[in-house]
Amino acid sequence: MDTRVQQLKADVIRLNRDLLVLEEELLFPAGTQVALFVSMDVGRLFELESVQIKLDDKLVATHLYTPLEVQALHRGGVQRVFVGNLRGGKHRVDAFFTGRGPHERDYKRATTLEFEKGTEPRYIELRIKDTQAKLQPEFEVKVW
Repeated sequence: MDTRVQQLKADVIRLNRDLLVLEEELLFPAGTQVALFVSMDVGRLFELESVQIKLDDKLVATHLYTPLEVQALHRGGVQRVFVGNLRGGKHRVDAFFTGRGPHERDYKRATTLEFEKGTEPRYIELRIKDTQAKLQPEFEVKVW
C-alpha cells in the first residue's frame, strides 16, 4: 500500500510539471515569444535603482530594485523582467535605467534596440557594464 501511495505521489508531481510546461507553451508559444532580461557586469560605476521597459512604445515592465536584488545582479544573476507574445516583423525596445552614477550623482540613461521578430523565440538581454576607459557605465542590448 505504501509503495502505491509513493508511486501515486510521483505520478501527480510529474503530471503537475507537464501541466505547467503545457500552460507555458499555450500562453507563450515559441513562435511569438519574447523575453527581456536585466544583467550587470561589475557595476561599480552605477548603482541601479529602477528600470522601465517599453516595447513598441507600450510600457511592458517596471521594477524598483532592492539592495539584495542589486547584489544578486552583481554576483552574476540575471532577472527576467518580461515575457510576452509578439507578432513577426520589426519591433523596438526602449529601456530606461535610473540610479546613482559616478560621484553619487543621479543618473538616468536609455538604450534602444530595433529588431526583427521571426518564427523563433527572442531573448533580449539589457546589460549594464562598467567602462573603465570612460569611467562611465554603459548600457547595451544583446539579442540571443
